Amino acid sequence: MQSQDVSYKDGDVSLTGFLVWDDTCAEPRPGILVVHGGAGLDEHARNRARRIADAGFIVFACDMYGDGVAGDRQRVMARIADLRGTPGRLCQRVQAGVSELASHPKVNGRLAAIGYCFGGMTVLELARAGTNLAGVVSVHGSLATPRPAQPDTVVAKVLVCHGALDPHVPLADVNGFIEEMNSAHADWQLIVYGNAMHGFTHEHAAAQSIPGVAYDATADARSWIAIQAFFDELFARPTSSR
Repeated sequence: MQSQDVSYKDGDVSLTGFLVWDDTCAEPRPGILVVHGGAGLDEHARNRARRIADAGFIVFACDMYGDGVAGDRQRVMARIADLRGTPGRLCQRVQAGVSELASHPKVNGRLAAIGYCFGGMTVLELARAGTNLAGVVSVHGSLATPRPAQPDTVVAKVLVCHGALDPHVPLADVNGFIEEMNSAHADWQLIVYGNAMHGFTHEHAAAQSIPGVAYDATADARSWIAIQAFFDELFARPTSSR
């Protein structure tokens, strides 16, 4: 397994992503974009990228904030507010990561995206915008949007993995998302994990003591199985060499 940091740009904003691939596989493969949570491109996002690459994909964990933002809480919160408030800018930023992934010589042109927390919201906005991806996966991401999908515009298949006890995504948002996807005639799935809170895939969430955020090993394991099955559905998943 090989990995490297990759510098790229969204306009004049400098970004640094994380690319992971298995260099023992000679044939072109599908590419998966990983979109990080609120903390930025941290070890959680990098470890998820490594896990997905180990399943046989070319994986690029993108940077939504720009160089020098992650680690500075004030700058992070300002960047999140700016991107959440302007879905067009949010999609432009993540599209820079999609383009970087698509340009990799071992990517066969078939792409999907997965996001966690803030990243989950981001990939859903990509789908709402009609981005030509095979599919998107939102894991404990926000479901509300200021720009609902219009009928017959969602090209990507959609999978949402949601914690039943997530206080940051209330039931009204879940029901609203269901209505939105049905009205858009999207191909979508929503899996709700009992007893799971927000951030249920973050192994060190408890140590962070953020209200409403907690790791749940069962939901983490079950959602990973669902994600792999979803990727199998999108494209015949290549067999890992491991």
